[in-house]
Order: sequence, then structure tokens, then C-alpha cells
Amino acid sequence: MVLPVKVSIDQATHLAHTIDITGAGARLGGFQTQLQPGTIISLQRGSHKAKFRIQWVQQLGSKEIQVGVESLEPNASFWGVDLQDREREAKNDIKALMTLLSSGAKSAS
Repeated sequence: MVLPVKVSIDQATHLAHTIDITGAGARLGGFQTQLQPGTIISLQRGSHKAKFRIQWVQQLGSKEIQVGVESLEPNASFWGVDLQDREREAKNDIKALMTLLSSGAKSAS
């Protein structure tokens, strides 16, 4: 899910966007600054602010860096999205796929 976020690193503020979000963290894109794993950053989404730790950094091109961040202050409402419904839907999708695959394997026997 793509959501805009403000990212504060040291004394600088950057605009970035989410690529994937979970209750425990996110994958962020839109960075053009070199970042290091272990760095503590502050994210702001609307009026919500929280601290995150950069877990990994991936250079995708000369001007595109993505980072994986872990929440240091888990807050279910930080993203402004009900992640429980999405997680439930994902589990149901996996269950349906596994049922479909197992019934396909039985009919092939």
C-alpha cells in the first residue's frame, strides 16, 4: 500500500512513500540519500509520529533507494489503515490456494 510519509533522519526531513506495510514495520521507497542499517529514524503519517530502525537498505538505481524499517513503537493505528482485515484476507487467500492445490494433487493421483 502506497502512503506518503515524512522521514526525519538526524536534523533533515525527507519525503518518502510506503511500498509495503505491516503492524511491525514497512518497506519505504523514494530515498535519494545514503542510509545505513541500524539508523533510528522518525516517521510521520498525518499527526502520528513514531520511531523506526532501518533494518536493510537496497539501491535500486542511481536515484532510488528502498529501506526496510522496524517499528520501535508498535501502534496499530499509525498507518491509518486497518491491517487486521488485510492480514485476515491474506490468510484466507492462502488457505483457499492451499485447498485448491491439495485438491488438484488428489485428482492427479
